[in-house]
Amino acid sequence: MVERNDPGSWIRLAGLGFELAASVGGGAMLGWWLDRQLGSAPRALIVGAAIGAVGGVYNLIRAALVAGRQATGTGGDRRDEPR
Repeated sequence: MVERNDPGSWIRLAGLGFELAASVGGGAMLGWWLDRQLGSAPRALIVGAAIGAVGGVYNLIRAALVAGRQATGTGGDRRDEPR
């Protein structure tokens, strides 16, 4: 069970926001690079940012659900934890 005042859990959950921003930024940068190579601006940029956003939100929700299960003491499978 996660303690309410455990600083490690809060830091880990706060890091999820940075991870979300990094996934969107990484997807956008990859799309921007692909647009420059193919001359198709801004199509790949938009697609890359969208894929990054979907992946980041998925990981955020998954980690939040695991943290919620651990906080309530209802379990929290090791295979569900974010890597």
